Amino acid sequence: MKTTQSKRIVVVGTSCSGKTSLARKLAQRLKTRHIELDAIHWQPNWTPTPKEEFRGLAQEAIAPEEWVLDGNYSAVRDLVWARATTLIWLNYPFYIVASRALNRTFQRVFQRQVMWSGNRETFRKAFLSQDSILWWVLKTYRRRRREYPRLFQEPQYCHLEIIIFSSPTEAERFLQTIDS
Repeated sequence: MKTTQSKRIVVVGTSCSGKTSLARKLAQRLKTRHIELDAIHWQPNWTPTPKEEFRGLAQEAIAPEEWVLDGNYSAVRDLVWARATTLIWLNYPFYIVASRALNRTFQRVFQRQVMWSGNRETFRKAFLSQDSILWWVLKTYRRRRREYPRLFQEPQYCHLEIIIFSSPTEAERFLQTIDS
């Protein structure tokens, strides 16, 4: 896949669809840099980076000629998608995303996994809060499925090679085709 068309790849999808895992593996296979927007966005104590600062940091991160990036942030979409050459959408069924969200959340909470900027998911935040990732998945799943096809039709994104995976198996098969 490493052609002139596939120098800058963005992986999008509902939260917990596997964006970061796929992007990381793809970057390794392509021997290029992986950019995780969550790592740029989240500061200590789950404080979001202010929008203009976030945009500046994202702009800096995507300046190189080659990268694989994962993330859905609308605050930087115009920058990221304009610079990308390929977009991969993980358009998985809800049951896959929901089970991944639940498994990932349990794992992060009970293993006290340290994430971006030293943050950790807590039981309270994960299961008893409006800020819960599980609640976020429920709120955004349908929206993403409506939003992305519409965005793909926008003239400013017509340069993108768009690849859509409907299952993790398709994504895994795709990874196997990448020359390392």
